[in-house]
Amino acid sequence: MPAPQRVEVGDGVGLATYSWGDPDGPVVLLVHGFASSARDNWVLTGWVRMLEKAGYRILAVDQRGHGASEKPHDAEGYTVRTLASDIESVLDTFLIDTAFYLGYSLGARVGWQVARNLGERIPRAVLGGVPDGTPLARLDIEQVRRYIADGTPVTDGPTKNYIALTERVPGNDLEALLALARGMRASRSIDPDPSTAPTQPVLFATGSEDAVIEGSRRLAEAAPQARFLEIPGRHHFNAPGSRVFREAALEFLQEA
Repeated sequence: MPAPQRVEVGDGVGLATYSWGDPDGPVVLLVHGFASSARDNWVLTGWVRMLEKAGYRILAVDQRGHGASEKPHDAEGYTVRTLASDIESVLDTFLIDTAFYLGYSLGARVGWQVARNLGERIPRAVLGGVPDGTPLARLDIEQVRRYIADGTPVTDGPTKNYIALTERVPGNDLEALLALARGMRASRSIDPDPSTAPTQPVLFATGSEDAVIEGSRRLAEAAPQARFLEIPGRHHFNAPGSRVFREAALEFLQEA
């Protein structure tokens, strides 16, 4: 990993960003999933190595609450629109006019909004493991609160999985990620909303064993220039490591 470069976004939160590749190459922006990081989602799985070899300039972000970025505990700072605004601030800071967007899970939810907000500035996007519906709806927030407060055991299955995912990555702050879940669920709205699909070419990719696959298909069907890739034999947490996913994404980006 290169040393992170700090970018301060609109509300003063500092984000860690990382750069690789040809400084004159087309830019690919990488945005990771919930409870992950740029290193965990994109470096350890071979994406950065592949994109660098293909001649791209790669810019990756640790989203607020993750990795080496600041981790506020205020839920109001974690709406999807705030997270999308963070990405726009990163592009502005690096004076990047256009970039391909590659996001997974939470990063794909944010990418849907970024693609809508920035239009032609994002000529193509790859959105992996993105469901429709209310963000993080299966997380039992009260059980997480009790677990943080006094170690009360978590009995809800999906919530156990979220906590295990969070504790797997060194440096994660469970209280910050709880704030993120609360902030994203506060509007009680569907996000992404199929009725507001981005209009640029988008590759949707989801594992065949992922519980969100049908929601991902619905989003792909709603987007006018979308295609859908079912990643064989993969679930939500191991799909980023799929060679099939990596190669399909690279082929899609090279069509531009």
